[in-house]
Formats: sequence, structure tokens, C-alpha cells
Amino acid sequence: MTRYIAFDVHAESTTCVVLSSAGKRLKEEVVETSASALISFLKTIPGRKQLVIEEGTQSAWLHETLSPFVDEFVVAIVDESNGAKNDSRDSWRLAEQLRIGAIQRTVFKRPQELAALRAAVKAHRLLTSDVVRVKNRLRALFRSRGVAVTEKVYQPNARSVKLACLPQHVRYQAEMLGKQLDLLEPLRDEARGRLREEAKEVPSVERVATLPGFGVIRAATLVAATITPNRFRTTRQFWSYAGLALVTRSSSDWVRHEHGWKRAAVNQTRGLNRNRHPWLKDVFKAAATTVAAMPNHPLHADYQRLLQQGTKPNRAKLTIARRLASAALAVWRKQEAYEPNKHKSLIATP
Repeated sequence: MTRYIAFDVHAESTTCVVLSSAGKRLKEEVVETSASALISFLKTIPGRKQLVIEEGTQSAWLHETLSPFVDEFVVAIVDESNGAKNDSRDSWRLAEQLRIGAIQRTVFKRPQELAALRAAVKAHRLLTSDVVRVKNRLRALFRSRGVAVTEKVYQPNARSVKLACLPQHVRYQAEMLGKQLDLLEPLRDEARGRLREEAKEVPSVERVATLPGFGVIRAATLVAATITPNRFRTTRQFWSYAGLALVTRSSSDWVRHEHGWKRAAVNQTRGLNRNRHPWLKDVFKAAATTVAAMPNHPLHADYQRLLQQGTKPNRAKLTIARRLASAALAVWRKQEAYEPNKHKSLIATP
């Protein structure tokens, strides 16, 4: 006897519904969005329980809290509906999709695994993003007044010279941005130190860091975002997760030929896939850019060979990023350091 349960979760309330294995609506209730209330509701349901919720702000917390009380927990990515919509409809629709196996996209959740490393990586990325944003605002402010700036404008001691070039009403804004930057940079450095400490506790980070173009920060980001390499059966699946897969579109694929039907040349490339983990895409793009500037590495020779064959630089870097992704997956699975001597060029010499 299996019960299919769906929660439509909001900040204060959660709409809970229960379907039988035959599709009969058994129960609907609105409870408080708290651990105790949701656990109490689940305990009232007999039999084998399968629970589904939509991916959202509370999904990681709910997965961690409610998983011990259900037999299967699914976090789904649901496409937007153009029809009638409310909490009850959404819950029943989600429960029915779970019952008939119509949920196409699910989210991998392991909230407690590598939790400290993931928290350190996220804190470092957020503070780095804030520092970059403030620097861009400060630079844009000087440029808007026709004042050329260098990296010294980000240093507290050298900033006063440039501030004197600004009108009084603009100078105040620049001073505030400078103070904000001076506060953020020590916090970013502290977060970087914490990230390095947490990375020492994870052996996989050390192995991934042996890849060309990688260091501790990029390796820790990759491990924190992926958690385990066993999630991916093939490297192409990993490429897609990292945002390195090409998206193509086609229609009217077959045309009549004198000997029957043949495929029409109508495939069109639309760019890289958007449903990806943004951390991984940043890591592999940055690593590929670094490798492209490493003249003594075999991947650099492949990059130059691609350019000589007429490949655009962005496509050539994409190829290098894919090869780095494949190498990262292999190194992580085999639990061994990267060895450049094992690298074999996959690009034919012209």
C-alpha cells in the first residue's frame, strides 16, 4: 500500500495532499511550515510513503528533516503552468505526476554530505562577488567623471589622490564605496582561509587540484558542487551538468529522397545548455582560460592546433573545458592524481 504525498511549501504554510496507488484523493490539509507540524502529518499516513516537493528555498532543509520519515523523497523541478493555479491544484498535480512517474527533472540532494565545505565555498563566492561588484561601481564612478583609474584606486592609502579629482557631491559616494570595499576585502580573505582549511579535510580536493588550471579554490568548488562523481554514468552527462553541452534544435527532420527518406540538414546549434550548475561552468571556463596560457602543457598545444584549424577561440576553449571536465571526473573516480604523461591528444594534427 503506497501513498503518494505532495507538499506545496511556502514560508508560513504548507499544503499537504495524499493520493492512493489507484489515484484516489485521500487527504488534503494545510499545516504550518515547521518540522514538528510536517513530521506529525507524515506520521498520520499509513503504508509506504513517497513524498515530492518542488525545488525551492526550503527544499534542502525539508529533505534533511523529513527523509527519515518517508520511504522515498523526490525534489522536482516543475515547469510553469499556464492554466489555473493555486496551492491545492499544484499539490494534487505534483502528487499525480509522482504516482504515474511523470516527473522528468529531479534535483540531487544530500544536505549533510560535505556540508562544511559547501558552506565555506558559498561564503567565499558570495563575498568575492560582492567585492567585484563594489570595485566595478567604484571604477564606473571615476570613469563617469572622466578620471582614469588603476588598481591603486582599490587601495585605501592611494585612493585619496584620485578622490581629490572628483567634485564634492560625487566624492562622498566614492568615499562610501571605498569604505565598503575596505570592509569586504578582509572578510573575503577570511572566507578564503576558512575554505582552504575545510578543503584539507576532503582528500578528493587535493587530487582534483592536481589538474592543470586548478588550485585549491577551484577544486573545492568542483567537489562541493558535485559531491560525488558516481552521479554521472558518462562524461557527457557531466558536461551537461557543468553547462558545457551544446543545445540543438531541429524540425521536419526527414525529407523524401529518390530511394526513400533521408535526414534533412536542419539541426541548428542554440548555444550551451542553461540547466546547469553555475559554479561548475565558472570553474571549467576559468581553468580552460588558464590552460590556454600554459605553453608547456599538452592541452595548450591542442588549443593552438584548434585555432590553426580555424576554430573560433571560444569554441576552442569549450573543447579544452570539456577535456578538463572529463579528466576531473576520471581523477576523482579513480582516486589518483592527474598525470600529464597519460594525456593523449584527441585532435588530429593537420
